[in-house]
Amino acid sequence: MRRIDYVITYVESLSGSVEFYRDVIGLDVRVEGDGYVEFAVENTKFSLFERAKLPALIGGTAGRAPTGEIAFVVDDVDAEAARLRRAGVDILTGPVDRPWGERTLHFADPDGNVVEFAQKIARKR
Repeated sequence: MRRIDYVITYVESLSGSVEFYRDVIGLDVRVEGDGYVEFAVENTKFSLFERAKLPALIGGTAGRAPTGEIAFVVDDVDAEAARLRRAGVDILTGPVDRPWGERTLHFADPDGNVVEFAQKIARKR
């Protein structure tokens, strides 16, 4: 297995989370219906699924956020940080240069899931 086909994040308020990922993050909606929304991204499927519909999907419920991190590659982390602050988003960390060759910024989505914006930079030695 060498490729991730899709990532689905479970959310309490589908409409609120769609608004966040569409209007704040800047993703376009590709597919939506029955508690599910998929966004248009290039390398995989990124989707949201309404937590209230989980019992019908998986026969139960799932853990509560934060359960992981969703990372997006951006061209300019500093510009994105300024844009997010203007939009009222609370920044958790960053922007900061990481030794593995990325400048990162962390913030939370409406459910408390950690979102990262990462910009590729020269790797520190």
